[in-house]
Amino acid sequence: MPIQTLSVRDHVRRTITERILAGVYQPGDRLIELQIARELGTSQGSVREALRELEASRIVETAPHRGTRVRTVSPQEMRESYLVRGLLEEAAAPMAAKAFKGNAEQLWNECDTIIACAERGELSEQAAHNAAFHRMIVAASGNGVLLRLWDTLAFETRTRVQLSRPKADPVGDAKTHRPIAKALENGDGKLAGRLLREHAEFFAPPADAPQSESA
Repeated sequence: MPIQTLSVRDHVRRTITERILAGVYQPGDRLIELQIARELGTSQGSVREALRELEASRIVETAPHRGTRVRTVSPQEMRESYLVRGLLEEAAAPMAAKAFKGNAEQLWNECDTIIACAERGELSEQAAHNAAFHRMIVAASGNGVLLRLWDTLAFETRTRVQLSRPKADPVGDAKTHRPIAKALENGDGKLAGRLLREHAEFFAPPADAPQSESA
């Protein structure tokens, strides 16, 4: 029975997160437990548990007399999340390189998908596969603590309500993943780590950037 409850909670949490990333729920929108429970055909308790986990990950926030709402991420916080993510990925790279050396087919497939999405102008899909590419690297390190820390930042770096970046080049941006994949395939964790950190630093938006919808 506890396993079943956990499975339902995880499903609810993933669904709410994906709706936020897809822009169905916008920053500031109130998330009503009963309404979500009816939509998903589950109990209000399962929704409440899922929202508590999302609050712990700082995806939503709860305030007295206002209920639970989607968090509005400030430009400064967005920038900081990118920089921290880069450091986490740099730490994961040496261990991930051992796993990917001569065996990086899945990584290359994800890399090619990112580029294909960019070429088709599917920016939301590009953002999702970009997150999958980076998460795959951290997961390959085998370090559960690094992965959990990375997961708490993933929302803020994947969200569709992104910060504007001057002269954005989705296809060019997508291709920057190739050198990272190559370094990992060659087992060069030090190079891969440096590339991952520089990648995050490059895409970290300026703290004073205006918010706009992007990927």
